[in-house]
Amino acid sequence: MEPFIDHIEITVRDMAIAVPFYDRLLPLLGFDLRNRSNAVIEPHEKHVVSYEHPRLGFAITSPRKAFAGETINRRKPGALHHLAFKAKTRAEVDRLHLELKSIGATIVHPPREYPEYTPAGYYALYFKDPEGIKYEIVCIDHGGSARTRRALADAGERGSLGRSRTSAFQDDAGEH
Repeated sequence: MEPFIDHIEITVRDMAIAVPFYDRLLPLLGFDLRNRSNAVIEPHEKHVVSYEHPRLGFAITSPRKAFAGETINRRKPGALHHLAFKAKTRAEVDRLHLELKSIGATIVHPPREYPEYTPAGYYALYFKDPEGIKYEIVCIDHGGSARTRRALADAGERGSLGRSRTSAFQDDAGEH
């Protein structure tokens, strides 16, 4: 088996707010709205809108009635911390930054290089949907900038190479 994800289904609090947002977001990420489906499954108290791409299915679903009043917190056990989509180039990350702002996404961190993350050349932006679910658009430029190469060389001299990008993520107070 190879580690490919077939589909992701995320529970949102309010479908009336989420569906219009994701109808604008997902085409920016390569999804075609002609491949969008909508279903209500009464026995499961579930309304689901699914967006299909040849490489990934992405769906949003309503909460069960018993959980409808709960808030989203990505630091709760079992919760999604964030989901990252891979861009081909830094220019694509920059372009998506402008488009995300235009559709009403909350930009947590605008595009920049993260020399403290590995691999070298980690260039990303972070944003949240209207309900606070966090996403990332990332490009790994393996050549990295001169600044990244310097930081990695300095880290190597201090013996701190091999730090993974996840060890550098901060908690909610640090917004990572």
